[in-house]
Amino acid sequence: MNLWNKTMPYAMSEEEFNSIIIGENGNVRPMYVLNDGPDFMPQITEYPANSKGAVIVFPGGGYGMRADHEGSVTAKWLQSIGMTAFVVDYRIAPYSHPAEICDAQRAIRFVRHNAEKYGIDKDKIAVMGFSAGGHLAGTLSVHYDKKFYEPTDEIDYEDCRPNASILCYPVIDMFEYRHDGSRQNLIGERALHADKEFMSLYKHVTKDTPQAFIWHTSSDQAVPVENSLLYADALSKVQVPYEMHLFPIGSHGLGLAEDNPCVHQWTGLLDNWLKRIGYK
Repeated sequence: MNLWNKTMPYAMSEEEFNSIIIGENGNVRPMYVLNDGPDFMPQITEYPANSKGAVIVFPGGGYGMRADHEGSVTAKWLQSIGMTAFVVDYRIAPYSHPAEICDAQRAIRFVRHNAEKYGIDKDKIAVMGFSAGGHLAGTLSVHYDKKFYEPTDEIDYEDCRPNASILCYPVIDMFEYRHDGSRQNLIGERALHADKEFMSLYKHVTKDTPQAFIWHTSSDQAVPVENSLLYADALSKVQVPYEMHLFPIGSHGLGLAEDNPCVHQWTGLLDNWLKRIGYK
């Protein structure tokens, strides 16, 4: 289902889109070969179940792709444990900030606006993200009160604050512990210091930031575990409840980690957490 009913904020014309992705030789620049075309429309897909709450999933991919094993595969697993889930195919490069956060805010407003239709409590909506998708879920959690676009219809008057967040090996920092690809695609490799500050999410945690479930592997070489540690520390300082699990061995981008019995434990731990906070 299309995420936007009318005018999409920060839409690009085909000419604008191609001016970014086409190199001097007239061919698509390698970093954009697998990306969406200029006619791409952000999508939201429902995976219904009989649950009190819902989880909105943002797959990772460095803001340059969307990993299916972190999107639809995760949503089907959530559905299998009795959770209503949604997957958001948000915009990626060559789109940059604030297009992605506009799509994310729209997604939570869409689900909240249609809560009765989906049989869920509009005050039990969690966001879940992996890697760069974790950054997007985290951005929703700390910058929900920022206005990134003008309302396009009645849906956009809904509150876009998540009630909980699930952050899976998330990108949190844009400085020392950054993920270069995510930073480049989101705000540019020559981003201003103020932009890096704004997108270093742990710096913006407040007492009103939603409770969180966080997991990471300490051996992650792509997105250092310090990203999760910084966010957890910030939550702790303002006494926002969180549960965090760190696993000793595991590469980046594991998703459900079905081939890694140690890390795969996170799924059962999340299931228990969702029950404890009243989403099931």
